Amino acid sequence: MADRKKVMLITGAAGGIGRAVVQIFHEHGWRVVGVDRAEFGEGFPEDGLFFQADISKPQDIEEIYRHTAEFSPVLDAVVNNAGVQIGKPVLETTVEDWDTTIASNLRSAFLGCKLAYPLLKAAGGGAIVNMSSVHAIATSPNISAYAASKGGLLAFTRAVAIEFAQDNIRVNAVLPGAVDTPMLRASMSRGHFDGPSVQQRLDNLANKTVNGRIATPREIAQTIYFLADNEQSSFMTGQALVVDGGATAKLSTE
Repeated sequence: MADRKKVMLITGAAGGIGRAVVQIFHEHGWRVVGVDRAEFGEGFPEDGLFFQADISKPQDIEEIYRHTAEFSPVLDAVVNNAGVQIGKPVLETTVEDWDTTIASNLRSAFLGCKLAYPLLKAAGGGAIVNMSSVHAIATSPNISAYAASKGGLLAFTRAVAIEFAQDNIRVNAVLPGAVDTPMLRASMSRGHFDGPSVQQRLDNLANKTVNGRIATPREIAQTIYFLADNEQSSFMTGQALVVDGGATAKLSTE
């Protein structure tokens, strides 16, 4: 067991942050299991496993872990990264919108943790990283279902960290701020961003962070790797790590 390569699983592997996570773990010598509704295309690590599935469907998550257990009897880390964002005012948000968001962003993490547990335990312990968002602690108009799902994920992270600690499984959450991903660019049309073009809106958003810029997906992936790596973050569990360029440190009135 000591000589084996570490193995990790990430949902939402074909997205902006997901692709960066796949690359970072591969660079560090891990074998990667990637899952996404979309195709990954070229470049997935040859010693890994990628397949398409929809994490909003419980039966698909069960299938994910059946495939994973066949690929590897153990997991050293799981990154619950996949999610959706529906931008609508509360009064226009339908029950279907709400349920889709909660199923994709929150219920999927619950089932992912539950099904990953035996594989993490079989490795002698490991790490779960749940992808939350700064919207869990400070949010904006027309994104209530997303904010609620990410806030719920923080509470779930704390709860499961307590329960899994006895098996040496650490559970933490990452709360990214603005990251240059397809999801962020799509959200530029929500109506509360200033500017005539997507790029101008991105620039205006960047200027509102303390650092004066938007994160790259790789910067978030490095944080995820830190939380997954037991040498670097061995005494961290049940925590919410904000990575937002200082955005939530600054008063909105300033």
